[in-house]
Amino acid sequence: MSRTRKIFSWIIGIFLLLVVVIVVFIATFDWNRLKPTINQKVSAELNRQFAIRGDLGVAWERHRDEPGWRQWVPWPHVHAEDIVLGNPPEIGEVTMVHLERVDATLAPLALLHKQVYLPWIKLQQPDARLIQTADKKNNWTFTLASSGDAKASAPSAWSFRLDNILFDQGVIRYRDAINKADVTVKVNPLGKPVPYAQVAGGDDQQKGAGDFVFGWQAQGRYNNQPLSGSGKIGGMLSLRSQTTPFPVQADVRNGTTRVQLSGGVQDPLNLGGLNVRLRFSGDTLANLYGLTGVLLPDTPPYETDGHLIAKFNGKNGPVFQYQKFNGHIGDSDIHGSLTYSQVKPRPTLTGELSSQQLRMADLGPLIGVNSGKGSEKTEQAKAQRGERSTQPADRVLPHDKFDTKSWQVMDADVKFSGKRIEHSSSLPLSDLYTHLQLKNGDLRLDPLRFGMAGGTLNSTIHLEGDRSPMRGQAELHVRKLQLRQLFPDVQAMQKSLGQINGDASLSGNGNSVADLLGTSNGNMKLLMNDGLISRSLMEIAGLNVGNYLVGKLFGDDEVRINCAATDVKLQNGLATPNLFVFDTENAVINISGTANFASERLDLSIDPESKGIRIVTLRSPLYVRGTFKNPDAGVKAGPLIARGAAAVALGAVVAPAAALLALISPSDSDDNQCSKILQQMKSQR
Repeated sequence: MSRTRKIFSWIIGIFLLLVVVIVVFIATFDWNRLKPTINQKVSAELNRQFAIRGDLGVAWERHRDEPGWRQWVPWPHVHAEDIVLGNPPEIGEVTMVHLERVDATLAPLALLHKQVYLPWIKLQQPDARLIQTADKKNNWTFTLASSGDAKASAPSAWSFRLDNILFDQGVIRYRDAINKADVTVKVNPLGKPVPYAQVAGGDDQQKGAGDFVFGWQAQGRYNNQPLSGSGKIGGMLSLRSQTTPFPVQADVRNGTTRVQLSGGVQDPLNLGGLNVRLRFSGDTLANLYGLTGVLLPDTPPYETDGHLIAKFNGKNGPVFQYQKFNGHIGDSDIHGSLTYSQVKPRPTLTGELSSQQLRMADLGPLIGVNSGKGSEKTEQAKAQRGERSTQPADRVLPHDKFDTKSWQVMDADVKFSGKRIEHSSSLPLSDLYTHLQLKNGDLRLDPLRFGMAGGTLNSTIHLEGDRSPMRGQAELHVRKLQLRQLFPDVQAMQKSLGQINGDASLSGNGNSVADLLGTSNGNMKLLMNDGLISRSLMEIAGLNVGNYLVGKLFGDDEVRINCAATDVKLQNGLATPNLFVFDTENAVINISGTANFASERLDLSIDPESKGIRIVTLRSPLYVRGTFKNPDAGVKAGPLIARGAAAVALGAVVAPAAALLALISPSDSDDNQCSKILQQMKSQR
């Protein structure tokens, strides 16, 4: 054998010996010796305690499924027992995550391509605890030791791939002092994959969604309300897929609120988007704020069903679209689409809503008035949130406070239309339309209009919730309300061509309807022509005091009203009429006095003056006193004012008469009795 061949043989022999030695060394090496180093390195990088407290080992196995020579390459199978990840120092508890055992297989040849590839990882008894303190510190935000290193923060040439996660049962406990939450979620494998359509139905928008692999159950409290829920999610194959929607299904109850969803998440590892069928139901929409962060008003019990499409990587932030939903609020149907954008400086809610039949009482909770049917559930929901009704028993005007502080958490631009409005069996309302705009606590309803009795009510409401106390302004314009439509059950009114027209301009300060009116300044003008008044009409309207007054003035007869005109000035909540007169076929009725919206007290005097031969039998003026809730009427002591004195008094209201003439449309002036009467009053000097 030549000297060269001998040298070559020795090299090969030494190399093979080294390989054998390395293999024997690796096969017999006690990997537990590396635990202190691993624990120290990981703890230093994560800035929190990490420890493998149990056995650490590596077993080598061939993968016979690999093609060709690759099947002879052994793969390391790593296992570690009793693994603990701690919390940062500001969290009181020691442990964040605990694992009884972890098993994983590493593909060695993938390392040549700078990829860490784990075909599978198996977790035994994973237990995680997510905690947020009252000062907004949490344990799921990691501050890495290398985060300030420019080199470390540069994109890595290495990639990571994980195909599957296996575990027997996982437990996640979530405790949050801010959201008053303590919820435990248990996650279990389903045993075998369950097709999406079998659980969530055949939704065409979710064709190709992955199978459900895990089931979960939740129990605990959220926002100090009981929480329970269950659902299913997909596995790792659909989790890392950019084309196969990751399936999700959930049914959660929080207090009286129920949320049901089923659908898919697109490219979940990169937060691509969400497309789910979403159903809400509960006692009041206001309770959704704690779950969704969307500010909504108190309402009667509700239910909606629509599609939620979310884009998490929008240019200006995540965008959530609740599209083409249908449902009801109280007895009112509701339809539309809403978009919630998490933009700066505040999230924004935009959209359009509609209702084919709107029950007016269902809007009551917006201003602190009970909605009637279902109102007890709304009140219970408010009480559970720690909100109590402040309505005094002896007051009529709503005293419940507007929560203006919450108005500043979100902006809004929403349009609403209601085709038919159910208010009562005898008050025809229709075609409600409003454009709501909320910006930094400043709320506008411009316009707020609807049809009423053949006419229109057009208004603008402005509530400056960014001021304390809130400042409110209202402009109202009533035009051509037909008396025969206002009183369809009064036969004598059906031949009337009479109308009601009016204007009001009010401003006040306060955080409730009662406070706003109790401090209001402004004026109100109202005209009614060719009307009718009788005791039976007062009974239909439910006005006991009116019944008494009409009986005293006219007995049981039906009396025609040529014109009723009022011009009322409000100053600091005190309403004083510049002019308040009824011109009937047999008398002129003049009303004076005050109505105090702050104390809700009345002090009115009614002075009739007979016309011609037909005289009013009453010999003394009438009064209305007491409170708005319990008014009291009677006959004043002393005689009526002298005949003709009323006309003299009316001569002092030339300016109010001129202002009221502006309410009469030029096209109606010839047929309107008020036009003639106000012209006469205006001409008196």
